[in-house]
Amino acid sequence: MDTDKFVLAGEFLFEQYNANVEMAPLPKQLHPESIEEAYFIQLEYLSLLSHKYGQPAGHKLAYTTRTMQERAGLTEPCAGGILGDTIFQSPTVLNHGDYLKLGIECEIAVILGKDISPNTTPHTLESIGASIECIMPAFEVVDFRTPDLQGMQRALTAISTNISNAGVVLGDAIYNWQNLNLQTARGEMFINGKSVGYGTGADIMGHPFEPLVWLANKLSAENKTIPAGSVIITGSIVTPKYLSQGDSATITITNLGEAHISVD
Repeated sequence: MDTDKFVLAGEFLFEQYNANVEMAPLPKQLHPESIEEAYFIQLEYLSLLSHKYGQPAGHKLAYTTRTMQERAGLTEPCAGGILGDTIFQSPTVLNHGDYLKLGIECEIAVILGKDISPNTTPHTLESIGASIECIMPAFEVVDFRTPDLQGMQRALTAISTNISNAGVVLGDAIYNWQNLNLQTARGEMFINGKSVGYGTGADIMGHPFEPLVWLANKLSAENKTIPAGSVIITGSIVTPKYLSQGDSATITITNLGEAHISVD
């Protein structure tokens, strides 16, 4: 495994991030040749970003619909990290100048009350549910800086660049969530008071916690633990929407409440 390549690729991406420009494709000699290599580059990139935005505090999940996976040549979701200083509580105000191309998604977030540890048997909805302390509606904040590539090149670049995550905005926590039907829960997004999209929890791999099951099993195979306190966003119910300076946005999810953003 060429670790120097991953370090150089992470530095290349971080330098472009700091320059606040749309990212150029990784040079051929630094481009990941597999999903595994893309995750190694992501780790290097996140390590550099953490000096600005705090240590990793959770995970984001993406490509959680079959259509998105097929479009990118994937057969499973993918994951990125969430850095601690990019986690906000609703309502919050974002500074438009902090982002190159600001976008938002409507998601269900969870906070773990117990570790999800490596297991000799596969994790399931039931087993990971025992570790979830609370859930809430959440915006994922995204900053689209990557080049417009197609197929597997798009997926490898997305993973390398942490799938454009720029933070999360959490609504109020729901602790007694166990009897809620999250599959039929309707999520809807409004921008400046106008509905711009909706979906249900079932759109996320059949159940919004299924991506977390996938992540738990992926990390279990790597002998890694998802620690208590981690914030995890489970995949977008509504396709990404862009925000401009002066916009305001609200998401609502059945039985989970609302979250609010405005942009200065």
